[in-house]
Amino acid sequence: MFVLSTIKDTVAIQPASFGLPSEQAITIELNKKYANRVLHDVGLCICVFDIAQAGEGKVRYGDGCFWHKVVFRLVVFRPFSGEVILAKVKSSDEEGIRVSVGFFDSMYIPLNYLPTPSAFDPNERAHFWLPTYEPPASDPEHVPTQHELLDSPTAERMYIDAGEVVRVRVETDEFYDDEPGPPKAAEGVMAAKAERRRPPYSITVSRHTFR
Repeated sequence: MFVLSTIKDTVAIQPASFGLPSEQAITIELNKKYANRVLHDVGLCICVFDIAQAGEGKVRYGDGCFWHKVVFRLVVFRPFSGEVILAKVKSSDEEGIRVSVGFFDSMYIPLNYLPTPSAFDPNERAHFWLPTYEPPASDPEHVPTQHELLDSPTAERMYIDAGEVVRVRVETDEFYDDEPGPPKAAEGVMAAKAERRRPPYSITVSRHTFR
């Protein structure tokens, strides 16, 4: 779930930190810059693990900071494909289930990864499945419709409620670089995008077991 990633950067040490040991001051500045930030194709940065190399500090003209070229390792959250982790159900809608590991919420179980047969109950705002469902003998390959599932007895349903701890398996992850650009024009009138803002890093998971 967590990996170490080696990064090169140049960091500025403010005059207020000159009294601190160099490594401590550099670590503080690096954590300010990288902690809780998504790096494209790297993952969600958690904190600095260690400093591998740190050059001698130099002062730039007109700038009172010490600038250090550093090589360091970051603790990064990026689960590998196939990894099984514990998560908590955060919310559900018609498109699937959103789960969280506490510090990271952009994890989703789409409909095709839910147990079958399952459906979304709009009254409970939760998905449920029928673990004891058996197709009729006359049609052993029958797949129940959403209407049929919503007409099933409540006692036979197993709901996947918000706050429930689930065991999920990582399928894929995706990075999205939302670069700013000029708004698009529609028939000569500037029109804003109506699409939902996408997170910079998201993970698609499948249901492993529900407990």
